[in-house]
Amino acid sequence: MHLLLVILFFLEAHPAGDNLATNGLPFPWSKVRLPNYIVPVHYHLLIHPNLTTLRFNGSVKIEIDVKNNTNWVVLHSKNLKIFTATVLDEHEAHLSDKVLSVLEYPSHEQIAIFSPKILTSGEKYFLYLEFGAPLSDGFYGFYKSTYKTKAGETRILASTHFEPTSARMALPCFDEPIFKANYTVRIRRGPSHIALSNMPLEQTVEIGNGLFEDQFEVSVKMSSYLLAFIVCDFRSVSGMTATGINISIYAVPEKWHQTHYALEAALRLMEFYEQYFNILYPLPKLDLIAIPDFQSGAMENWGLTTYRETSLLYDPDISSASDKLWVTMVIGHELAHQWFGNLVTMEWWNDIWLNEGFARYMEFVSLEAVYPELKVEDHFLDTCFGAIGRDSLNSSRPISSLAENPTQIKEMFDTVSYDKGACILHMLRNFLTNEGFQNGIIRYLRRFRYSNARNEDLWDSLIKVCHFICCLFLSYIYNSYRFAGEHIDLKKIMYTWTIQKGIPLITVKRQGRKLYIGQEQIQIIFHSYLWHIPLAYKTSHSDHEVKHILTTKSDVLTLDEEVDWVKLNSDMNGYYIVHYDEEGWNALTELLSANHTALSFKDRASLIHNAFQLVTAGRLSLNRALDLIGYLKSETHNVPLLQGLGYLQSFYKLIDKRNIADVTHNLKTYILQYFRDVIDKQSWSDDGMVSDRRLREEVLSLACDFDYPPCLEKAKQLYNIFISTVYMVGAQDDSGWAYLLEKYGVSMCETEKSKFLSALASSKDSEKLSRLLHLGMDGTLIKTQNLPSLIYMVARNPVGHFLAWDFVKKHWNELVEKFPLGSFGIRNIIVGTVTQFSSTEELREVEDFFKSITEQVSELRVIQVATENVEKNIMWLSRNLETMRTWLQQRLN
Repeated sequence: MHLLLVILFFLEAHPAGDNLATNGLPFPWSKVRLPNYIVPVHYHLLIHPNLTTLRFNGSVKIEIDVKNNTNWVVLHSKNLKIFTATVLDEHEAHLSDKVLSVLEYPSHEQIAIFSPKILTSGEKYFLYLEFGAPLSDGFYGFYKSTYKTKAGETRILASTHFEPTSARMALPCFDEPIFKANYTVRIRRGPSHIALSNMPLEQTVEIGNGLFEDQFEVSVKMSSYLLAFIVCDFRSVSGMTATGINISIYAVPEKWHQTHYALEAALRLMEFYEQYFNILYPLPKLDLIAIPDFQSGAMENWGLTTYRETSLLYDPDISSASDKLWVTMVIGHELAHQWFGNLVTMEWWNDIWLNEGFARYMEFVSLEAVYPELKVEDHFLDTCFGAIGRDSLNSSRPISSLAENPTQIKEMFDTVSYDKGACILHMLRNFLTNEGFQNGIIRYLRRFRYSNARNEDLWDSLIKVCHFICCLFLSYIYNSYRFAGEHIDLKKIMYTWTIQKGIPLITVKRQGRKLYIGQEQIQIIFHSYLWHIPLAYKTSHSDHEVKHILTTKSDVLTLDEEVDWVKLNSDMNGYYIVHYDEEGWNALTELLSANHTALSFKDRASLIHNAFQLVTAGRLSLNRALDLIGYLKSETHNVPLLQGLGYLQSFYKLIDKRNIADVTHNLKTYILQYFRDVIDKQSWSDDGMVSDRRLREEVLSLACDFDYPPCLEKAKQLYNIFISTVYMVGAQDDSGWAYLLEKYGVSMCETEKSKFLSALASSKDSEKLSRLLHLGMDGTLIKTQNLPSLIYMVARNPVGHFLAWDFVKKHWNELVEKFPLGSFGIRNIIVGTVTQFSSTEELREVEDFFKSITEQVSELRVIQVATENVEKNIMWLSRNLETMRTWLQQRLN
C-alpha cells in the first residue's frame, strides 16, 4: 500500500521524462541546489569508524523546520548506504509504522524520503537515518590516513575533510553553506585511540566490547562543511590564550617535538585576531592537527583545524626560515577563517572569495603585526603578481562567479578567489585608511555573525562605518571629481572589481604639468570593461602620494609643478598595470640607473613586473624591459632582484626547451656575467630573512644548473653535510640519487622530505624520473598527496618535461580517481605539465588530448587556462625571440 501511494503521487505530480531515481521512480526534485522549504536546526550524530575493517557506521537525528507543507524531505548523500529512514514528530513518535523508502539520485548527490503523512508548515519534526560506508580512499569525506613509525609499523587513523561539498560523504545532511545548524556529536572508538571534534569533550562512556563513546558539547550554529571529527592515536601540546581559549597542537607521536612552534604562533595570532576583530573567539577551544594524508594546505573546521604536516610542523633543527614563514602564514590564514568563513559565511560558493580572499589578506596583516621579523611584506607583491598573471588571460573569471555543481565549486578555490581577492582588499584598505577598513569589517562580522552574507553586505558595512571616518579624507581625494564631498558609492566602485574579470591597464602620457590618464583591459578580448580605480602616484618633486579615482575611460590630472618623472601605483597598492609613454619609460629607466633608491623596493619590483607583463601583452618591446633591469647590478634588495632574475630564468627555460642553441648559450652567458657579483657574495647557509634565503636558493641553484664552476665545487664539498641548497647537485650522480631516496624514506620531517623530493626530481636521468613518477602513483614510499607536486617538479625539469606529460596522458583515469575533477590536485597536474610547451605542435597535442576526454573535462575552466598558457608562450617567442637574440649579441659583444 505504501509503495502504491508513492507511485500514485509521482504519476500525478511528475510527468514522464523527469529525473529518475536509481530504482526507476521519478525523483521529486530536479535542481542541483536543495529546496528551501525544509531547514535543518540541530544534528544529533553518532559515528563509529572501524579502523580494522576500514568502514564506518552511523546514525543521525536531524531536527528540521518545515516552511511549506510537503510529503518530501530532500537532502544530500553521496556513496552512503542508507539502512533506515524514519520521520518523527516533535515528541519523537514515528509518523508512520512503515519503513520509509529512500530514493537516490546520484548525479545530484541527493536522496529523498517520502512521508505518507504531510509535514505541516510551522511544526517541528525529526528525520532519523542509519547509514554506513567504507572510509574513503581519497582526501574528501570521512577518509583513512596512514603513517609509519620509526620502527616501520603502519598505523591508521580516520579524518574528515568536507569543504566544499563532501559532508554528504560522511552523513546524510543539508550540505549547503546557508543551512547552518547546531551539531551534537558522539564518536565510538577503541581504547588505544582518541576522538576529536569541533567542540570540547563532555564525557566518555564505556559501552562494552572494548569500545568507548566520546560525547562532545553542542556546537555553535555552523555550516555543514565546517563539521569535523577524527579518530587517531596522536599526541598534543597545549596552551591558553589571555582570554581563556585552550589551544592544542596534535601530531603523530614521533613528531610531537615539531608541534611547539605552531602552538606559540597559534596563541599569539589568536590574541591578535580577537583584538583586531573586537569579537572574542566563540568556542572554548581550538585544535590544530597535522594529518599525514591531506591534499590542500589546511582546512578551517571550526574548533578543529586540519593541516598538511608541512603546514603545521616545524623542526628547529631541520626546518628552514622559509618553512617557518609558511607554517606561520597558514596558521594565520586558518585562524582568520574562524571569523571570516566560520562566524560569517558566504551565502553561496559564488562568493567564496569572501572567505578565502579575506583569510589570504589577513595572513599578511596578522604577520606584519605579530611577527614583523619575518618581513611578510616582502612576499605580498608576489601574491598580486601571481593574481595578475592569471587574471590577464582570457580564461580568467570574475571574483564572484557562477558555480552550481561540485566540480564548478571546487574550481572556485583558485588564484582569483585567494590572491586577487586579497589584492583588491589591500587596495580597498589603502583607499579607506586602515582604521576605516578595520571598523567596516568589524561591523560586517557583528551584523552577520552565525549567519550568511553576500558581496554587497560587505560593501554596505564598509560604507556605513567609513562614511564618517573617511569623509574628509575622501573629499580630499575627490577634490577634482564630480561628486566631491557627496556620498561615496563604494558598492558601485567595488562591483567593477568583483563582477567583471581581468586586470586594468592604465596608460600615462605626460605633457608639461598635464598627466593624460586612460584605462583599458590587458589581454582580455571582445569586452569593454570600465573599472573605478583608486590611483596613487609619486613624482620627482613629491615624496608623498597624490590620490585620485579614475571612473572614466580617460582623465587629465594637473601636477603642481614640472617634474622629471612620475611613478603611478605607489608601492603597488593598486591592482592594475601601468604603461607609460616612451618619455615616461625613459625617465624611469634613467632614474633606476642613476639613483634607484629614489623609489621604494616595492615600486622597483612593480616596475619590473609591469614592464615584462607588457612585453607579454605585446605593448612594450623586450629590449625596453631588458634595458630597464640593467640597473640590477646595483640593486641590494632581494625582492626586485628576485623579480628580475625570475623573468630571465623563465625566458631561459622557455628557449632552452625549444633547443634554440645560440640564444640559450648567450642568455646563460649573460646571466652568469651579469649576476656574478650576486652569485659570488651568497653565503652557503640558512642565515638571514626568508627573502635572503629565497634569493640565495634561486641564485645558487641557477648558477649550479648553468655549470658555474665555483658553485659546483662548493656544492660538492658541502653535499655530505646536506646544506639544503646543494641537494640538487648531489642528486645528479647515481649514488647521490640513491642516497637521497633512502633518506627520503626514513626522514620523520615532512619539510625535509619535500627538499629531498625536489632534488630527486631534478635528475637528468629520465629512468630515475620515471621511477619517481611511478613511486608517486603507487603511494607507498611517496604519498599520493605529493603526486601532483611531484608531476609538476618533473615537468619543470627539461629532461622530464615530455615524460611528465606522457605520464599524465597514460594514467589520466587513475589520476582522476585520486584527485576529483576541479580539485587543486588535478588543476596543478594539468597546468603544471603543459606550462612550458611553446610550439604549435605541442598545442595541437594538448588540445587533441583534452578533446579525447571532453565528456570528463568539458566544464573545467583549467583546460582553457592550460591551453591559453601554451598559446601565450608561442606568441611570446614569435614576438620576442629575434629581439632577444639581437639584444644579447649586442651586450655580449
